[in-house]
Amino acid sequence: MKKIDTIIFDLGGVLIDWNPMYVYRDYFDSVEKRNYFFEHICTPDWNEEQDAGRSIVDATQLLVQQYPDWEQPIRDYYGRWTEMLKGPIHETVTILRELKATGKYKLYALTNWQADLFNIALVRYNFLHWFDGRVVSGEEKMRKPFPEFYQLLLTRYEVNPEQAIFIDDNLRNVQAAEKEGLIPVHFLSPEQLRDALLSFHIL
Repeated sequence: MKKIDTIIFDLGGVLIDWNPMYVYRDYFDSVEKRNYFFEHICTPDWNEEQDAGRSIVDATQLLVQQYPDWEQPIRDYYGRWTEMLKGPIHETVTILRELKATGKYKLYALTNWQADLFNIALVRYNFLHWFDGRVVSGEEKMRKPFPEFYQLLLTRYEVNPEQAIFIDDNLRNVQAAEKEGLIPVHFLSPEQLRDALLSFHIL
């Protein structure tokens, strides 16, 4: 392994605590109804279409037309989206701060995030401006885990994947990054991430 000079972070679930359950945990009158909503209506696949560039307005209207009986919970998905954005995962932000302070590493973000909603995060969280570069799926009209999204970052910022660590809480995305030659770290907790970086003699 060549000397590591680059660290690439996912954002949601790694540096930022985002979770629809902050809105929907007690929203419905039964767990079964809540599960149905996420498994059949506002599904992960539907959400990822917005990550890949589809308008949240178009996405909402599409579902309201298909599931008129579920109109209010569908509208609340993006209407109350800021309530899902709980805040920084402070221990991971501390790790990012420490990495930046060393001056030894290029730091990048590679995130699946709808473009307009990402602007809200940019206003809220100063640490998102610490990166040497960011690649946001909604702006690029492509997303993880597709190879071209990883390659976009590698090409744009002239990153050698053999010298770059990729951190993500989604195992699917980590495995895809590994196929592109990046050094994978599956994020489970800030403590586990710190241990992983220490094992690479980082920090």
